[in-house]
Amino acid sequence: MSEETLLTRYASSEEERLEQEVRPRVLNEFVGQESIRQQLTIAMQAARARGDAVDHILLYGPPGLGKTTLAQIVAAEMGGGLRTTSGPAIDHQGMLGSLLTGLEPRDVLFIDEVHRLSRPIEEALYPAMEDFAFDWVAGKGVGAQAMRLSLNHFTLVAATTRAGALGNALRDRFGLTFRVDFYSPEDLCKIIYRSASILGVPIQEDAAPLLAARSRGTPRIANRLLRRARDFAQVQSASTISADIVEECLAVLGIDKHGLDGSDRRVLQLLCQTFAGKPTGLGTMAASLQEETETLEDVIEPYLLRLGLIARTPRGRVPTAAAFELLGLPTSRAVFPEELVLPLESTPTSDR
Repeated sequence: MSEETLLTRYASSEEERLEQEVRPRVLNEFVGQESIRQQLTIAMQAARARGDAVDHILLYGPPGLGKTTLAQIVAAEMGGGLRTTSGPAIDHQGMLGSLLTGLEPRDVLFIDEVHRLSRPIEEALYPAMEDFAFDWVAGKGVGAQAMRLSLNHFTLVAATTRAGALGNALRDRFGLTFRVDFYSPEDLCKIIYRSASILGVPIQEDAAPLLAARSRGTPRIANRLLRRARDFAQVQSASTISADIVEECLAVLGIDKHGLDGSDRRVLQLLCQTFAGKPTGLGTMAASLQEETETLEDVIEPYLLRLGLIARTPRGRVPTAAAFELLGLPTSRAVFPEELVLPLESTPTSDR
């Protein structure tokens, strides 16, 4: 293994370790998502009073908003263990059976990317969620026998960026369904101050709002930018993270005052210049930008929609007048319905 590969792996593991350090451990430490916090508090208090597992929970929304953290908090608050997996990783019913039968009472099974479960695995989850039983077939051919194993009462916490991709049969089996939304700048400031305290990095009052404003409403990005600003402060032998250090850091990272980075601007340039504002399919965009469609749809697009820079139409994605203005292009080139136009400063609370 080359030295470069070793350094890359070390840097990656160090980032993951730091990310785990700043994650809230209990619900009282979790900032934002007030409605979710209130409902989860009531549900978990009631479940503890009954001595039972809390209802199954579906969390959906863009990545980086705390879905995994909420699963960890539910496990900790309920006094159970946490088993973590993802939809693509469960590739046969035997693996699912192994996960389910290994759960203790009030344990949490967290399945990320639940929309990518295969149909047979999804159907095998139905009795597990409803009856706490796992059905399987022993043997083959005429000697095959249907068997049922009883399971301990557990909580399934499932996360997805595409709630619409879930079948109704699976979605209806969750007792609690929450949309995890983008965070306000005020909540992001609280997260940044808390993370800075945990990391032992002093940050000035005028610096935190700058980081929050460029974090795309996403705690994961806010914490990542904080760590980069810490690096800049360390290199400059500064005792605190100041506004000047944050501005310099963001300039080097190519993040503008709207929180847009190079990937965002490439998307806008493609729609506004290459395709001259005409509706463009997601597959065409992905091929032109040499990006995965999942990256465009799940990571880049939600924030551009939230800022009102692009819109979805039955014929494809189109840029709004605000996108042309941001790029310094004449808005007369926009060829889309007037009702889709949103001003740049418009920041809806949802990307739907």
